[in-house]
Amino acid sequence: MTIYPVILCGGSGTRLWPASRPARPKQFIDLTSDLSLFQETVRRVDRFAEGGRMVIVAGLDHRDQVLAQLSTLGVEAEVILEPAGRDSAPAMAAAALWIARIDPEGTAVFVASDHYIPDTAAFRATVTAAATAAALGRIVTLGLTPDSPSSAYGYIQAVHPGLSPVRRFVEKPDRSDAERYLAEGYLWNSGNFVAPVRTLLAEMERFSPDILVAVRSALPDAGVGQVHVLGPTFAASPKISIDYAVMEKSGTVWVMPAAFEWSDLGAWDAVAATGAAARGDWIDHDSAGCLVRTGPGTVVATVGVSNLAIIVEPDAVLVCDLSRAQDVKALVEALGRRKVVPSPVRTPSLEALSDQLGRWLKLHAMPLWATLGVDPDGGFSEALDAEGAKVGDFRRARVQTRQAYVFSLASEWGWGDAYAGLVGRSLARFEATNRREDGLYRTRVARTGGDLDDTPSLYDQAFVLLAAATAVEANIDVDERRRMAARVQASLSALALPQGGWKEPAGAAYQSNAHMHLLEAALAWEPLDPGGPWSAMADSIVALARMHFIDAQGGFLREFFGPDWRPAAGEAGRLVEPGHQFEWAWLLTRWGRLRGDPWAIDAARRLFATGERGVDAGRGVAIDELDDALTPRSYRARLWPQTEWLKAALILAEEAEGGERQRLVESAVAAARGLSLYLEPTGLWHDKMGRGGGFEPEPAPASSLYHIVAAYRQLRHSAALL
Repeated sequence: MTIYPVILCGGSGTRLWPASRPARPKQFIDLTSDLSLFQETVRRVDRFAEGGRMVIVAGLDHRDQVLAQLSTLGVEAEVILEPAGRDSAPAMAAAALWIARIDPEGTAVFVASDHYIPDTAAFRATVTAAATAAALGRIVTLGLTPDSPSSAYGYIQAVHPGLSPVRRFVEKPDRSDAERYLAEGYLWNSGNFVAPVRTLLAEMERFSPDILVAVRSALPDAGVGQVHVLGPTFAASPKISIDYAVMEKSGTVWVMPAAFEWSDLGAWDAVAATGAAARGDWIDHDSAGCLVRTGPGTVVATVGVSNLAIIVEPDAVLVCDLSRAQDVKALVEALGRRKVVPSPVRTPSLEALSDQLGRWLKLHAMPLWATLGVDPDGGFSEALDAEGAKVGDFRRARVQTRQAYVFSLASEWGWGDAYAGLVGRSLARFEATNRREDGLYRTRVARTGGDLDDTPSLYDQAFVLLAAATAVEANIDVDERRRMAARVQASLSALALPQGGWKEPAGAAYQSNAHMHLLEAALAWEPLDPGGPWSAMADSIVALARMHFIDAQGGFLREFFGPDWRPAAGEAGRLVEPGHQFEWAWLLTRWGRLRGDPWAIDAARRLFATGERGVDAGRGVAIDELDDALTPRSYRARLWPQTEWLKAALILAEEAEGGERQRLVESAVAAARGLSLYLEPTGLWHDKMGRGGGFEPEPAPASSLYHIVAAYRQLRHSAALL
């Protein structure tokens, strides 16, 4: 059989206030280890997903937490999001219907996301046995052997010892009934179920058909990606638990006794009983049996107290006797009636973010790279190490031109009197060492000027054009820079293709990336040379993107193509880079504004949405690669996609209104935060972040400064406008 573990993320954990809140319920808190209860559950059941897929059912408000915590573990799952909580029966119906759609013979293992089960091996062995029993057309629930007459749990009465049909389910009893149930061999109801989806859906059709009607109509169409949002009709489903909806009525329900340690951690006394829940700095003298949890920067001191829970959060503190832990729920309800609302966390304004990044550039990055990053002859260094020493005995055309771009802008902004002269010297040196006889520019030379690679990369010619345009904008050697651009534009005809576009002589011959930067350069030149060829160049590139680069059905942009501009064969043709989705979204929005073309803005929004599919919520950064199913292909996250995410969110926010504008501004703030992770106070940066959040130890590449400055340029503009 194929097993699909289903993790149900409902529940609010009210009794675990103030650590557990509606926005961050207990399953997402690290109560008993360095992992949250949800992550512990994922680890516990992930082995069962080897033949099928893991399925998560959670509330729409908890989307980011689910994805972030999955990402931290490096685990993929299908995430079904509920627009409204309707209890366990509709949630299980949604998961069962989704599984049945792809595998009608699949078996689901339904587990709660917030349970404490330290013995993973025993749990897996019990589930495996239950799955074997369920294969006979049964719904098998796991019943835990009680170790005390607890009033905190529901109970199950079995017909006989061992695997058995269920005689009845019993709600949480009072103390005397719990003692009687313990004596009569009842089991605790763990809320974990194993069933073929065919069997479960048949029983739901028989006993609760109104649930299936609502959930079926809410289930989204099968599509790419791991997140599936249920439609609004889901809220029309009855709000009911699976016990009431099916289990107490069905004759197919059996119970499998389990002996592993288990707790639903319903209150602080249960958390304390694990012995693994203390957190933070606690200084004690002569106290006993206390549970203390506090965060960084806060010390708790106790003297001569016992049996207390002391839970310290930034905005609230709970002190309660552990024997009264169940009463915390009533306390929270009283707080709700008083409408006690913590102070909101302020989101930084775009103006504040612009000022912060601008100061870092003006005071640290630009002076550093204008001194330590430049040779006496005006050539720019490829990289600087952590000590500020130059790295690399060669010069690439793209680095020379990108640095000319950033220092032209710095000069235009009045950040330094020396920057204009630096641009003039560097481009003059570049002309002497890199210009070919045909008017194009070679890819790589030695620091001494010798030719290392004479190839006239299309990508490099785009940056020659961009550097020349920015120098003209900053009034630096205007006539020579105009002649430079005219020569390149005329010479590009040698690379032009009859089927449209240009061939890339360096690397993959048919690619979208070099065209993207040609579009950027053409848009830069268009207002500087209104009668020139730039508008036609930009229009032809956008037409190529519309017809070939952007997938007609998916709305995402591919990287590599064949001579007919159809996607390249194999994995190359399936590559989707989130950073380039953002970069094209930014460029198409600019072009669409100039031409008044609504298609471009709509295409930009779709590209941006694709780019956001590549944002790892756990690290808060955009990753390098997806495939054409929009699933991660590489979890590495370089610096430059963060800058493109920021630029695209900002320019699309300028085009939006109301709630959508606010969402895009918040996305831009998130991108700025992601970018800030890479930047060092010294004016250097990291380039490559690994899956765990650490950076690869390497020098800071000069080429990244172009991306950072371009992002700041857009942020500077949007902060003033929005």
